[in-house]
Amino acid sequence: MAENSAIEWTDATFNPWIGCTKVSPACDHCYAETLSKARLGVPWGAGQPRRRTSVQNWNLPLRWNRKAAKEGRRMRVFCASLADVFDAEVPDDWRDDLFALIAATPHLDWLLLTKRPKVMRDFANRAARCGEHWLASKGAPPVQWPLPNVWLGTTVENQAMAEARIPHLLATPAAVRFLSMEPLLGPVDLHRLDAPDAFHDHLNALTGELLIDGGSGLARHARLHWIIAGGESGPKARPSHPDWFRSLRDQCAAAGVPFLLKQWGEWAPGENAGGPMTRTEQAATLINDEWDFERITPTRSAEMHRDDEPDLYRVGKRNAGRLLDGVLHDALPAVR
Repeated sequence: MAENSAIEWTDATFNPWIGCTKVSPACDHCYAETLSKARLGVPWGAGQPRRRTSVQNWNLPLRWNRKAAKEGRRMRVFCASLADVFDAEVPDDWRDDLFALIAATPHLDWLLLTKRPKVMRDFANRAARCGEHWLASKGAPPVQWPLPNVWLGTTVENQAMAEARIPHLLATPAAVRFLSMEPLLGPVDLHRLDAPDAFHDHLNALTGELLIDGGSGLARHARLHWIIAGGESGPKARPSHPDWFRSLRDQCAAAGVPFLLKQWGEWAPGENAGGPMTRTEQAATLINDEWDFERITPTRSAEMHRDDEPDLYRVGKRNAGRLLDGVLHDALPAVR
């Protein structure tokens, strides 16, 4: 829970509650689980109680909203970095409390990222059925789904998760729809997803174009507005192939969709590591706010097996940086 967040794509983070359950490969090395157990004493997993944060913490967004209004700007808030807003083990009553807070902070753009877009879609459908009385019991003024300051996103780490999650996201009305493709664990083609319309074969999630028998179709479906991508950090980090990021960059450029490369993570190609490395070279990594120098051994990922694949080096998140082919990709969606 912090203003001036270190996360590259947000201004602040807010956790209405803490705790979650792992549901896909992106969760394997969950930083939130480690932090919550070690520092906050919050258990993790199915059947474990989620811990709601304090009243003082819930008052922070109200303060940020007043500040943003005074400064005449909008502020992006990433909600639930230590949880999932649409965790099925969290009661809808808690979510209603959260959305009442969101409705009361119109100068904040709330970024809600989930690995459970089906739960999100069902919640949104319930809110829509309630109409303007949706949050009346929470003391909110008349308000309807979708709230204009809510950006909805889902995590996509590989093609399987793209196929499973993106259709639910696209079926949920939102001011902005985005993907967080971190950690990126495989190539993802956003041009050809299984279409939700039985009369079409595929959906281009970046343009909303429905394709018939692999041919062109009409742009009449919802689409994605923003793509965030990144590699994995932490002691057990898995490397991401540079071509996976290049493909997403090029797909976004062709569709006119903003692309942001958040980080390489622990692993980076030689050009980001300062050139080819040897077994005797050292790299500095920041650990627990102190500089610690560890010997680096060049290592090839098991998935990177072709002769023309680049060597990846474990240099640490700070040294790896954010450049892709020497370019910083830091685009944001236009606020409507």
